[in-house]
Amino acid sequence: MKKILKSWGGQLLLLAFAFWQTSVALAQNAVADYPNKPVRIIVPYAPGGGGDAVVRYMSDKLAERLKQPIIVENKPGASGFIGAQMAATAAPDGYTLVMVFDGTVVVAPHLLKAPFNTLTDFEPITKLNDATIVLAVNNKVPAKNFKELVTYAKSLPNPMEFGSTGQGSSTHLAGELLALRTGMKLQHIPYKGGGQAVTDVAAGQIPMIVTVVPTVMAHITAGRLVPIAVSGNTRSLSLPDVQTFTEAGVKDFAVTSWYGLLAPAKTPKPIIDKLQREIAAVMQIPEVRERYLKSSFEPVANKPEEFAAQLKADYERWGQVVKDANVKLD
Repeated sequence: MKKILKSWGGQLLLLAFAFWQTSVALAQNAVADYPNKPVRIIVPYAPGGGGDAVVRYMSDKLAERLKQPIIVENKPGASGFIGAQMAATAAPDGYTLVMVFDGTVVVAPHLLKAPFNTLTDFEPITKLNDATIVLAVNNKVPAKNFKELVTYAKSLPNPMEFGSTGQGSSTHLAGELLALRTGMKLQHIPYKGGGQAVTDVAAGQIPMIVTVVPTVMAHITAGRLVPIAVSGNTRSLSLPDVQTFTEAGVKDFAVTSWYGLLAPAKTPKPIIDKLQREIAAVMQIPEVRERYLKSSFEPVANKPEEFAAQLKADYERWGQVVKDANVKLD
């Protein structure tokens, strides 16, 4: 009886080992053959916006390098949660990706119940670009630099109003962080998108805006808005004469807004790495870089590990700001 059991046990082990070898071989072949059909990139925002443009600037060239069509699919709604969840629950095979704005995955989950876990439901591929955050004021505000603005704001009997690209956005929280770091009393005026906020500041309806550089460049160029300071470790390529908040003496304010590309969790690492390499190569194409820089987006295409580290750090940073500033959504 023991001999029979040993014989069957040995055969089962051999069968299990053979099955494992077959599975590994199939997985390796699938990765080596990737992609062999169209790749879908979900954009969880409306067509025609900044997020939509970020993907479409590079999609044709990426399709050429992958030798497969890139299908850009807009799925707006619920602060970007709808599209992000679609990607989080898709098959982890590299054929469904999602392009996200930082507000969707590192800010909004601290304020709204998200149907996904930012840190466990995705595999970071690469940060596509940075959009520097800028503090700008109406040209009638009696402040032309950051020191003058702080003095002016503190002299007002009521909190100084500022607009942003939306309630609970990274630009909203950047304003809240600025108040925490400087002691300025600021009052957030929420808008549904940056367009109307910029219009109202340019018209003098409210004095100040915290937003990304691409949103305000036309008004800065026309002289209707005055840029006071920019976030980030270095000055903006679009506004090289404007000091950073760090240069202005504000500690721990090296923040940017960004767009990045994610895949569902458990997508094979070789697929993630291949996508990052191809995107990095696309970002070096002069006409692609020019399109980004012309729109005041600074192309990045960093390594998956670097993007993962920033994703985690930003998630924790904005969670702390929400707590410290007691930010609540109306």
